[in-house]
Amino acid sequence: MADAKVIPFGSPDDGHERGGAYERSGQQGNERRGGQQRQQGRPGGGEQRRLRAGRADGYRAEGGRAEGDRTKGDRTGTGPTGTGPTGTGPTGTGPTDAGRAQAGQTDGGRHDAGDGPGAAWDGSVWEDRAAKALAFLRRRVTGEYEVDDFGYDAELTDQVLMSMLRPLYEKYFRVEARGVENIPADGSALVVSNHSGTLPLDGLMMQVAVHDNHPAGRHLRLLAADLVFTLPVVNALARKAGHTLACSEDAAALLSRGEVVGVMPEGFKGLGKPFSERYKLQRFGRGGFVSTALRAGAPIVPCSVVGAEEIYPMVGNAKTLARLLGFPYLPVTPTFPLLGPLGAVPLPTKWTIQFGEPIPTDGYPPGSADDPMLMFNLTDQIRETIQHTLYKLLVRRRSVFF
Repeated sequence: MADAKVIPFGSPDDGHERGGAYERSGQQGNERRGGQQRQQGRPGGGEQRRLRAGRADGYRAEGGRAEGDRTKGDRTGTGPTGTGPTGTGPTGTGPTDAGRAQAGQTDGGRHDAGDGPGAAWDGSVWEDRAAKALAFLRRRVTGEYEVDDFGYDAELTDQVLMSMLRPLYEKYFRVEARGVENIPADGSALVVSNHSGTLPLDGLMMQVAVHDNHPAGRHLRLLAADLVFTLPVVNALARKAGHTLACSEDAAALLSRGEVVGVMPEGFKGLGKPFSERYKLQRFGRGGFVSTALRAGAPIVPCSVVGAEEIYPMVGNAKTLARLLGFPYLPVTPTFPLLGPLGAVPLPTKWTIQFGEPIPTDGYPPGSADDPMLMFNLTDQIRETIQHTLYKLLVRRRSVFF
């Protein structure tokens, strides 16, 4: 113990010597371990590097093959090791290609060409659409289409007119239709509604609501004023869309054929009323629509439209100029005629169309249609039903535009 040499722990020279000794002993240990590994068939340091390089090349090759498989539509969801290439890290276990394919997506969020919404872009779909369009044009040119006695063209209405009105219905006014199922699935019915908006867009939106939402696919045949059928272009379009003159004879003829007929008893009194009287129903006439429904035995469906009153806020009426032009009124709004043609663009209000419970008329005795007191009571009942429904919808409405 007396001969033992004490070496200072912090001596740099001795530290280097110890480091070299440790390094030499480490190398010798590695050589011994490498020899033992080679003897046991395990790769040493150089061979490990070569194997790692080979595995990297294999991963790249497997990745190329996996990409090719995805192009062919074979999404197995496994990489070379079953987990690594599909996860968030080198060996993660994230969503596989099969799971993404079930969600309708592949790498990059693209839809498959033959699956999901992307299938709409398939060439065969466009070929079918083009064939239908050409067949439609051929029938229009050759006259191979049916028109009833009133000029109603069902094919043109379904494929053209409704398609033109649908963006206005769905995107601009964002119409919410309620109670469409209250219209009978078959047989005749008379839909009675309030009328407003300066221009008769409410009737057109009602027609789209019934056409697109009724479970049985019923069509609404509107009764229009005489003025509609005196305008050159509007006359032809109204006839093609199934509208007819607002008279008892035409209404009775349509109801006898089992059609759904729409009428707005307020007429121009409701359509051209000032903005200060919005949602206040005007007089419903002498009840001629009730008499027609009683004679046909057709149920009466009250309908309330909210949102049309504000599309053209009528703050004035140029009566003298309207009389010279032959119009019942000439509206003055905050934007028309101040902004010229731009003032004719309606405001994008939010609409609600509520179809109420049908009122049966087939239980009355014969000759009831000639009873003036009964006509008055039924007319007043329908008017009050629509008015109360309007008040309820206005209370629930959050905003004019939303």
